[in-house]
Amino acid sequence: MELPKSQQELLQNLEKLIEQTYEAEKEFIELKNILNGVIEFLPQALWVVDKSGEVIVKNSKADEFDFIPQKGEIEVNDKVFLVQTSNIKDKTIISATDITEQKRNERLIAMGQMAAHLAHEIRNPIGSISILLALLKKSCPQNEMIDEMKSAIFRIERIIKSTLLFSKGIRLNKRKFLLSSLKKELEENIKYYSHSKEINFVYFLPDIEIKADYDLLLLVLQNMIINAIDAIEDDEKEEGLIEVLYEKNDKYHIINIYDSGKDFEDTNILFEPFKSTKTKGNGLGLALSKEIITAHEGKIELSKEKKGFKIYLPI
Repeated sequence: MELPKSQQELLQNLEKLIEQTYEAEKEFIELKNILNGVIEFLPQALWVVDKSGEVIVKNSKADEFDFIPQKGEIEVNDKVFLVQTSNIKDKTIISATDITEQKRNERLIAMGQMAAHLAHEIRNPIGSISILLALLKKSCPQNEMIDEMKSAIFRIERIIKSTLLFSKGIRLNKRKFLLSSLKKELEENIKYYSHSKEINFVYFLPDIEIKADYDLLLLVLQNMIINAIDAIEDDEKEEGLIEVLYEKNDKYHIINIYDSGKDFEDTNILFEPFKSTKTKGNGLGLALSKEIITAHEGKIELSKEKKGFKIYLPI
């Protein structure tokens, strides 16, 4: 039996309405998936909370928190987050932005400024003491106490130089020189750094011409060797070995610095300024060395073969 025309039109309109409903639902699901994708893509942790405090939506970065944070700066798992909130009708949107690196840089700038000020204040009296010690050494050449004092002054001068370089930034003065010329300077400088144990130094720095900042590269190697001496001093063995060995590949001059001393306690903070596990350390030596080598468009890596470092300088 055929339906009346009015009922047929009603049925057709109903079918169209159902189709449009399915299309609207499909579009809604697609938009919801896009929105969820955007929320997940955001660099911040994000929550949407209703007026009862229940979380309606959150992204995976919010899983790092086991609570809903309040507005302001908070620390979670050694990271610093800036928490911000926004209200839309009866919903609250909460975001937590990782500002750890920003806070770290702010602390470093403040510490660098303070360290530079102290270094300037210490530099003048240390210079006067060095001159007086040199005069005193001429009068009493056999006096061991003067040598110990010169060793202590050398350590202070090295710290001052590193601090000022770190606070002012690296400016390269590249020139060509033979790698072998660094050996004599290293031996001359290191003898002022006192140590109680018998340490064998092995150098292989051949007559290879390289182009770099001589003084800054010397400072890097000096820092590395002094760290190696300290590691041997902290070790249980009564003697030690330090090797400074050259090799190269198609792209880099490579200087390896190995030592037989105590192993690294925390490799995660090795190149972090003002962080050190050494009793004698101030945490600047390796951080500055990395900056210097990076300025040369090179890199420093931990060695996989032996305990120590590999310095790469582009050919």
